[in-house]
Amino acid sequence: MLTTVCQLAGSMSFIDEIDQEFRLNGLDEAIAASSTAPIFDWLINVLSFQGISDRVARDYAAKHGRATWADLEQSLREPAKCSKLHSYWQYFDCRYDKTSQTCAAPDHFDNCKLPQLRLRNGRLNQTAYSLHLFIRDVACGDLVGWVRNQIEVSTAEADRDVSAARQAALVAPLQNVYGVGEKTLSMALSTLLIGARELEPHWFDTGKDMVVVDSLAHNFLHRTGILYDCGAAHSYGPSCYTKGGCAAVIRVIAAEIDCRQFNAAFPSVFPRFVQHAIWRFCAAEAANICNGNRIDDRFACQDRYCRLGSKCDRKPLKIAHFQ
Repeated sequence: MLTTVCQLAGSMSFIDEIDQEFRLNGLDEAIAASSTAPIFDWLINVLSFQGISDRVARDYAAKHGRATWADLEQSLREPAKCSKLHSYWQYFDCRYDKTSQTCAAPDHFDNCKLPQLRLRNGRLNQTAYSLHLFIRDVACGDLVGWVRNQIEVSTAEADRDVSAARQAALVAPLQNVYGVGEKTLSMALSTLLIGARELEPHWFDTGKDMVVVDSLAHNFLHRTGILYDCGAAHSYGPSCYTKGGCAAVIRVIAAEIDCRQFNAAFPSVFPRFVQHAIWRFCAAEAANICNGNRIDDRFACQDRYCRLGSKCDRKPLKIAHFQ
């Protein structure tokens, strides 16, 4: 069934598209020069797309600007009066709210640089400063070197699944950055790691295995019966990334699909491509086949012309209740 999805909706130019984004944002030059600023600027922009449509996020950023490494570096050049901004480890429980113009340290609010960022909401302001402090204090200002070291250290742990260890070594620490979710983080890191393959060959093996589970992917796996067949039925959310969840299911099935049949330049096992094909199969802006706009989720799917045909279990979504 997923082979059919890849044939119908998979982007055969998937790696070329990543390469184009990589070059347009100057990430190739940034990695070659171990320059953190362009990577931060791109990454914080990707993270700003969480929880809202791409068009709305782009339009707001075009009108009001984005957070940049240079801006944050300048704002933190002198020690802030609020101790929360003194280091990454002290930055927690900020609670800045853009609408009410309040935070957890009101005595310092008027002199704080964090609210001066004109981002879409206060949560993004906090994410920008938290990520900047992480890179400055944990990665010693060298994000490229930190990624390289995390992958190299994980590779040396021969008693573990190397790919899983590398992913965990990157994703787990960065998940402690305020407002960063595993879904968007995996998407961004996968692009970074795949795009850097000519400069950092080991990075590609990690990036190609990362999968991004959104509600479209989860709901597809539920409707088709794949989650049930794999004994992995669960509600959408954090469980999608736990042991036996959606991400694991996609990786297991992807291991049985030779993606070189779609593009000879692809690796034989390419979970990120398979997951992206699922997204394209479902997304309204792509194939627009399997989603809540096309299917009344109180009932089984009624699309008689779907190419998945009898392979799909057509399970209703909304009657599912999981413990």
